[in-house]
Amino acid sequence: MGFVVRLLAVLDAMLSERLRGGSSQELDRGRLLVAANCVMLLCDVLFLLFYVPLLPAPGMVPMGVVCGLGYGASLLTLRWGATTRPAALMVCTMLTGGIMVAAMNVKDTPEGAHPICMLIPLLAVYLLGPRPGLFFTLVGGMNAAVVVPLVHSRIPGLGVRNFFTAFFMLGAWALCCLLIVARDHANRALEQALRAQRDHERKLTSLLENTEDVVCSVDAQGLLIAANPALVEVYRELLGEEPEPGKPLLPPGAPESLRKRWEACCAKVFSGKRVRFEASPSSLRHPRVLDLSLTPVLDAAGRVVGMTLFGRDISDRKEAEARLGEMHRNLLDVSRRAGMAEIATGVLHNVGNALNSVNVSVNLLAERLHQSRVPGGLTRVTGLLSEHEGDLCVFFSQDARGRQLPGYLGALAGQLAEEREEFLDEVRTLQKSVEHIKSVVSMQQEHAHFSGVVERLDVTELLDDALRLHAVSLERQGIGVRREYTEAMMVRLDRHKLLQILLNLLTNAGHALMESGRPDKLLTIRVERVPPERVRIAVADNGIGIAPEDAPRLFTQGFTTKKDGHGFGLHISALAAREMDAFLSCASEGRGHGATFTIDLPMSGEESRA
Repeated sequence: MGFVVRLLAVLDAMLSERLRGGSSQELDRGRLLVAANCVMLLCDVLFLLFYVPLLPAPGMVPMGVVCGLGYGASLLTLRWGATTRPAALMVCTMLTGGIMVAAMNVKDTPEGAHPICMLIPLLAVYLLGPRPGLFFTLVGGMNAAVVVPLVHSRIPGLGVRNFFTAFFMLGAWALCCLLIVARDHANRALEQALRAQRDHERKLTSLLENTEDVVCSVDAQGLLIAANPALVEVYRELLGEEPEPGKPLLPPGAPESLRKRWEACCAKVFSGKRVRFEASPSSLRHPRVLDLSLTPVLDAAGRVVGMTLFGRDISDRKEAEARLGEMHRNLLDVSRRAGMAEIATGVLHNVGNALNSVNVSVNLLAERLHQSRVPGGLTRVTGLLSEHEGDLCVFFSQDARGRQLPGYLGALAGQLAEEREEFLDEVRTLQKSVEHIKSVVSMQQEHAHFSGVVERLDVTELLDDALRLHAVSLERQGIGVRREYTEAMMVRLDRHKLLQILLNLLTNAGHALMESGRPDKLLTIRVERVPPERVRIAVADNGIGIAPEDAPRLFTQGFTTKKDGHGFGLHISALAAREMDAFLSCASEGRGHGATFTIDLPMSGEESRA
């Protein structure tokens, strides 16, 4: 191999600068011409030194000198020229003319079938092309098949032998043409493919160089293949150095926690899985949240030969989501206050109407009590009885006032009974007004729930929104999330109610996983279609689980198993699910076996018929 390299260097040194910098085909023809000229010069010198003295013939010495000068001129043309065509014409002319002169001047063996005749079609077709090659082949063949037999007609069988020589020369020309055409076709296809590849590479390189996303590729050994400037910048901020192709993406000095997480992700990717997670490294000069996606690269046999890393800065989106969440909470508060104000206004209006009648009844009772003469009459009667306490019999029998007292008491009793009935009527009216007030308040309490906007939405997108809102806390707690849903599930319901339920379930699942203390904390979200025309959302965790005796009371108000819980979350979630014609349930095999909360949602309209 070293000899071939040195030989090519020698051949290139004899070519001009323009030929060395030209196309590969032109360079190959130049090398062949240099080698052919050198070989022909050597053969010409040996021919003049040894062959001509042994077999002298007229015209052989001039022919050898002319051919030698032609080969030398061809070498000079290659050394100083810009193209190989003049040198190729000289070589083919010298070769064909030399063979013709030699065949006509040699008397003993003038067949012209020397193996050197085959060089005419081979060199002519390769160096000049099919048509010029055919010209030199026909000239050489006519010389061998026609001219030489006529000049040496005394030699028997010479014409037949030389005919086959010409035939073989034409066959060699045809084969060379096929090879050249095939080579040119392959070269054109190769050049077209190379141009397309270079164009794609240029576009891909421009895309990767100009994108703000983090992009890199790693081989099966974890060694870096290529990285774009965005990754270099993050890498420099994170580790204080630049990544080097051919070395591990994470250097030995990387933090241990970062290395362990990277190795775990690489193990999953090299097993054929796609990994996606969010990261917010605290050591970055400009803190931001990155959405990282690791994808395996497969060969034709389906084996993993590397992976690609794509990272997108989603800090703005996270900030927008936080602002949106805050705005949503503010809207909920405003809506609740507006609802409370509306309820209060309605209650006050209806209660005010009832209070008018209460006020009338109370005023009437007070007026009647003030105008009543019964207390005065009773006072006078008790005064007379007190005055005649010692002689009541004489007072009732002889005194005129005493004799009138029984009739007065009767009249007074009648008046008291009449006033009592009037007072009872007013009290009954007052009781009715109070009952009306109570019914108004209870009716307003019954209808004082929040009613949102029913809309058509994708359940899987809402789940992704809920997971994004919990992404930072889940990541910090080391909780893995597995999504088991692919197709979109479209339903028509209140987005905010369902989102509130999902957020509550995710929060409870996170608390259960943290309380379990296990290292492989996993949160699984499943979405499936269940008959008849319903969608089931399952939030499953492998956390602390739920005891069998606690399961029946799980959704009751005030019940909780958490130390600092208040027992309202699941109860409110169950009420919200009931308002959406949904059903919230829980299943657990006991303490230490995790729990699964499911929400069965109705599908309606076009979604149920899909």
